[in-house]
Amino acid sequence: MISQLRFRAETIQNGAGSLIPEVNGTSLITLIGSYESARGYDPAGGYAGLVPEHFNFGDLSRYYLGSEANQWPRLGEAWLLGCDCGEVGCWPLAARITVDGTTVTWSTFQQPHRPDWDYSAFGPFEFDRRQYEKAVRIGMARIKDATKPFA
Repeated sequence: MISQLRFRAETIQNGAGSLIPEVNGTSLITLIGSYESARGYDPAGGYAGLVPEHFNFGDLSRYYLGSEANQWPRLGEAWLLGCDCGEVGCWPLAARITVDGTTVTWSTFQQPHRPDWDYSAFGPFEFDRRQYEKAVRIGMARIKDATKPFA
């Protein structure tokens, strides 16, 4: 089943912009928090959007394809969410990103600080590549707008 992706941009406490993926209209923060809670993982949730101003993700259009030269955590994978403290490495949600001519798939989710947690029943999420790339472009524009001072 093809999922729909979009990004919500929010301004965090220090005025930086945060990007939060939404899958089929539901925040990835909500989806993963519910999954972890249902399995009794502790702590469950604790995630927030990525804050590009706090961490050098490189070109986000390449980052979200898993192909940025300095890809985090490694090529073919991405941290899709960071910690609610604003530091991505503190509590990231990682996923494998597989790209072909028509689709982008997020799978093999993991919480790197809890390697024994099982995410095999979470996802995968498959997106139409054109819709996905458009969502990333719109998200990048939204994060710029979210951090503009009010006139």
